[in-house]
Amino acid sequence: MTILPGTRAATLYRVEDVTEAYYCSYGVNPEYRRLLEGGGMVISGVGSQGEARIVELPTHPFFVATLFLPQARSTAETPHPIITGYAAAASMHRVARHSESGAFPSS
Repeated sequence: MTILPGTRAATLYRVEDVTEAYYCSYGVNPEYRRLLEGGGMVISGVGSQGEARIVELPTHPFFVATLFLPQARSTAETPHPIITGYAAAASMHRVARHSESGAFPSS
């Protein structure tokens, strides 16, 4: 799969070509690609024939959707880059939310 430069996926993977395992035969209907992109969605990862494999919304704190299971090759020792990116975004959101309210829970 090719990761498009300048996308959140590119920032997370830090490489242009990756291999992911697919467990289904579903995908994004190519007839809707322009409509999705016109609504602000970015196709950030494409398969060998240009098919969408990763989509994201750049204006969202962390909207990254895949047509594969990042957790399938993620371990505690080597978490998948999308999993670590999601965890970092959630942590930053929690900190921002609590700093705005002036209270930060201890747990």
